[in-house]
Amino acid sequence: MQDLPENDDIQDQVSDSLQLQPEPDPPKPTKLSEGDHIHVGAHPFMMDVLRKQGDQAVLFADKVLKVTGSGKMKSRILIATDFAIYIFDLETNSLKRRIALAAVDKICMSELIDHFFVVVIPTEYDLLLVSTRKSEIITAFVEATIKASDYELEVVSSNKFEYNAAADLVKELEFEEVEGGVKTRIFRK
Repeated sequence: MQDLPENDDIQDQVSDSLQLQPEPDPPKPTKLSEGDHIHVGAHPFMMDVLRKQGDQAVLFADKVLKVTGSGKMKSRILIATDFAIYIFDLETNSLKRRIALAAVDKICMSELIDHFFVVVIPTEYDLLLVSTRKSEIITAFVEATIKASDYELEVVSSNKFEYNAAADLVKELEFEEVEGGVKTRIFRK
């Protein structure tokens, strides 16, 4: 039969074992704001880009469809921060485009209930996006612009407008209400 150690010895062993075990890290929040629908904090490569650029707050983040100059729809991640708009490709973990909010001239959208909107950037080609959260995105852009520059971003509602799909390619968007929804057409100018 084995003798039990003195009480002091047991306390020392318990204390030693407790000190050797590191405390678990508190869970890191992955959702950075109410508008963060993809939990940006859970994507290290996106966080690295935002940190390097000096962005302080994520105002909106979600999956969107980006319409290319040739008319193809590509799945992308849109992040709106206090200073810029980011377009990420989640499949390749790469930043596709960064647009400073100061470079955005206006937002164009239809008067109908659809999901299309254009971010107009006079110094570059425009950005045609599709999202079920169109209103939330536009609100985030407007609020961020006001906070950053005391300038209210112009939002134009029309069922027909032009946009620069590429540096040398102008297209026209036309929206028409039809039975059961909205018909969207894109024409080359």
